[in-house]
Amino acid sequence: MGSGYDWNAIFHGGGSLETQVLLTALALGIAVFLVAVLVPVLVRVVFLGIEWLFGLMGLTGVYKAIHRPEANWGPESLTVKLLRVVVVVLAGIGLLGIWGEIQPVLRVLQTFSIPSSLVIQSVITVLLFVGAYTGMGILHHWVEELTARSDRISAHQEEISLRVVQIIFLTAAAIAALSLWGIDLGGLLVGAGFLGIVAGLAAQQTLGSLIAGFVLMLSRPFEIGDWVEIGDHEGIVSEVTIVNTRLENFDGELVVLPNDAVGNATIVNRSTKGRLRLRVEVGIDYSSDPEHAMNVAKEALSEVDNILSVPRPRVITSRLDDSAIVLELRFWIDKPSARRRAKAISAAIRAVSGAFQEAGIKIPFPQRELSGREETGGFHVIESGGED
Repeated sequence: MGSGYDWNAIFHGGGSLETQVLLTALALGIAVFLVAVLVPVLVRVVFLGIEWLFGLMGLTGVYKAIHRPEANWGPESLTVKLLRVVVVVLAGIGLLGIWGEIQPVLRVLQTFSIPSSLVIQSVITVLLFVGAYTGMGILHHWVEELTARSDRISAHQEEISLRVVQIIFLTAAAIAALSLWGIDLGGLLVGAGFLGIVAGLAAQQTLGSLIAGFVLMLSRPFEIGDWVEIGDHEGIVSEVTIVNTRLENFDGELVVLPNDAVGNATIVNRSTKGRLRLRVEVGIDYSSDPEHAMNVAKEALSEVDNILSVPRPRVITSRLDDSAIVLELRFWIDKPSARRRAKAISAAIRAVSGAFQEAGIKIPFPQRELSGREETGGFHVIESGGED
């Protein structure tokens, strides 16, 4: 060669020590430059070209679903990682050749020769899982767009749907890979069936909660942030998972309810309609005019700020109690919450009590009427001083 170096001999360890050191430093410098600078730049340029081609074909949305730069294992990031591994492997082989250690490695590789069919199967397996990952990315993007356009799909439903899609794609890829490698799926499925029966018997309550979680996802009796009453528990829904539902009650305590218990309980959602009707009972004396008292109470409620004017407050005669005629005050509040309910009830009681006092309408205490009667027949009262 024109330079006077026998490169074939050098790359088989035939160079001088100075040459080996110089080539080692040069190889390491080139490898570092490729790994740190050139590979990321080239991959970025290639993906920009692919994005441009997708844009020309009107498939920008599909490209964005596949290409997610923020993901650590996105296509671009994965390509950079693979190329860096290739560069490191090639640099390692070059260093082995420079220092005369390539022949032992070649002999080891020849001893453990890998059939071409095995290589093809490995490549197809990798492509299967890459395809599953790409499919999950496309469906993830589609579900996010669908959720953004529709108010009927909650964040909880979106999360559950994505998890189900991921399981389906990964299971399909795993089954295809096992079939490719010639593994008997029949025996595997039989074993999995027996294992499923054993696990089902051992975890009946957990499986019941899982099924109930999917039922709650589809029926949507409440959303996160709703004010609900589930059985004997009342609070704000803070989290809904596949297994349980979590409420924060008004004492600041966290209540965790299994989903199967939630599905079997009576659920009262006070937040769904955006308003809530409240009822308060008040008694008036039997000597008072009920019609007049109802008008006074209705006018007092209409002046309370915490109560909605539409629908208008109503007052009805509820029942005749032992000591009073009981009136029922019915009024509405918006944006229901425990605090707004308490404030509205307190304001309504103060307003009606003050209005009754000004109008001279008495709110009676419990009363009992005692009366005596004259006994006849075989019983009489002996007068003092009389004979026995």
